[in-house]
Amino acid sequence: MVSEALGASPRYLERLHTPDGTAGVLAQLVFMAARHLDDLHEQFADAAQYAASNLTRAATGKSSINSLGVLQNSATQIDILAARRADAVEHLKILIHAYRQVTTADQAAPSPARRPTIAPVRPEAAGATPIRVTPGR
Repeated sequence: MVSEALGASPRYLERLHTPDGTAGVLAQLVFMAARHLDDLHEQFADAAQYAASNLTRAATGKSSINSLGVLQNSATQIDILAARRADAVEHLKILIHAYRQVTTADQAAPSPARRPTIAPVRPEAAGATPIRVTPGR
C-alpha cells in the first residue's frame, strides 16, 4: 500500500529523512503502521485459512462436527481481525496523506540559502511614524 501510494517502501522512506524532523517522524510512523498492517493481515489470513480447512474437513465428512459448532470461536476471531485490519488500513491512509503533505511542503519551502533576509531595523527608523492601514481597502 505504501509502495503504491508513495513509490517507495516504508523502510526506504524512513532512511530518506533525519529522524528528528517532521518528515522523519512521519516516515517512522508510516513504517510502523505498515508493519502493523502486515502483521494483522497475516493473522487474518492464517485464521481464515484455518477456518477454511476446518469447514472443508467438515463438509467432506473427514472430521466429526462438534456440537458447539464447526467454527466455534474462529468466526469471532476472524471478525475481530478483519475489523482491526480495516482500522489499520485507515490509519495508514491518514499517515500516508500526512507524509505527503509534509514532504510536499518541505519541497516547496525555500532552502535556507535562498530564504529572503530581513534587514535589521535601523535606530532612526524605530522612531518613525507608523503607517496606518485601513482594513478592507
